[in-house]
Amino acid sequence: MKVLITGSSGFIGYWVSKELLNNGYKVFGIDNHNDYYDIKLKKFRNKELKKNKNFYFSKIDITSIYSLKNFFKKNKIKYIVHLAAQAGVRYSIYNPKTYFDNNVLGFFNILNIAKEFKIRHLVFASTSSVYGDVKNFPLKESEHTSNPKSFYAATKKCNEVMGYSYSKIYDLNMTALRFFTVFGPLGRPDMSLFNFVNNMIRNKNINLFNHGRHIRDFTYVEDVAKSVHKVLLKIPKKNDRFRIINIAGGNKNTLRNYVRLIQKNLNKKKIKIKYFPLQKGDVYKTEASIKRLKKIIKFVPNTKLDIGIKKYVKWFRTFYKI
Repeated sequence: MKVLITGSSGFIGYWVSKELLNNGYKVFGIDNHNDYYDIKLKKFRNKELKKNKNFYFSKIDITSIYSLKNFFKKNKIKYIVHLAAQAGVRYSIYNPKTYFDNNVLGFFNILNIAKEFKIRHLVFASTSSVYGDVKNFPLKESEHTSNPKSFYAATKKCNEVMGYSYSKIYDLNMTALRFFTVFGPLGRPDMSLFNFVNNMIRNKNINLFNHGRHIRDFTYVEDVAKSVHKVLLKIPKKNDRFRIINIAGGNKNTLRNYVRLIQKNLNKKKIKIKYFPLQKGDVYKTEASIKRLKKIIKFVPNTKLDIGIKKYVKWFRTFYKI
């Protein structure tokens, strides 16, 4: 079975590619290797994937429909996991155009590829950020999501609406995945886990916004990859070709406890913390309902937060030689 992973050199893209390769799939990865964060990390992920003979990489930007069409003409692919996107809530406040180009125009191109080449199942990344400040916890997929607090979230909500319309008009099977605070080894340097670990090791201040009162549904990345794999195989039924699924463990934790667990795993007796008020674009709490996920794939992310952090710290020290 051939599967295209867009954004294969990205954090989640790498782990999903690895999961599929480990299960005998032929994985075609595309990525533009932009410099939003350390390109060395992206190239390292790509190099690791290339060690598997069933991984085929092409440097392609999803904003180029011409490049995408040429790629699909050469490779008979019927399954797509679309993970390429401009990530980051805060970055979207100051650089909205790159989010429109990559997340809206890029997704529009993927939709047209799915239509033209008759893709059997398009699975694509959304985000828990689309829920905004909704307070009906745990958050269900049926919840109202028309008030995003960041432009990043707005582009992902736009993806869901665009996907729904294409699915209905052109009879395309699609699944949108709302990821909840994914963390783990090979994570992006702009993520809080990287910043906390890096600054604690170097005895620098860590910044806690909203005075560390945030609550998040932390989800370990390898569990996410397994979930994506299982969802990919569960093609939606003909009478309901479009669906949305929360990808989370349904286990909320405070940011303060998150920091304590990192401190414990680094064996740091004292750490320096600076507290700040809530930032623009941030939401106070996320907590997912995982009933739909359980029903569809009979699996939910189950790696405990402390175990996931332990694995991350081990990777971080090895990779950055600290």
